[in-house]
Amino acid sequence: MKKLTLSDYQALAEFRYQIRRFLHFSEQVIKEAGLERGQYQLMLAIKGMPPSVRPRIRELANRMQIRHHSAVELINRLETGGFVHRTRAQDDRREVLLALTPKGEKILGELALHHHDELRSAGPELVTALRRIMREGTESAPPRAGSPPRSHSADSRS
Repeated sequence: MKKLTLSDYQALAEFRYQIRRFLHFSEQVIKEAGLERGQYQLMLAIKGMPPSVRPRIRELANRMQIRHHSAVELINRLETGGFVHRTRAQDDRREVLLALTPKGEKILGELALHHHDELRSAGPELVTALRRIMREGTESAPPRAGSPPRSHSADSRS
């Protein structure tokens, strides 16, 4: 097993710091909008659901990496606030689908724009920190079984 160097720890610490900076920003703008972090994430998950995936509670819980009952609680609060609504699927009336209301679309649009702008601003530092981890982690690590050796020239392409 490879031992981490001081540089590895520094790279990990910087990456975590950059993530925390973004999350702190995110929590502040979401709070100012009167929502909880999980509520914003759930609305974003609904809006950003791949076209091949139906917006059901199970899929949303999976995409958010939370338990089904936690997703239900978030949905209940969002529904009470007028941000989402539930409908029965046309092809299978047992299936409950979720959608954003116009109010939910409006607040999500505003918050997502703030997040997008912040990522465009802070993103380069986050990417640099991630690249450093990738570079530090691959310089002395042997290739994984079944995967081709990594070329360090790939780092300079992006």
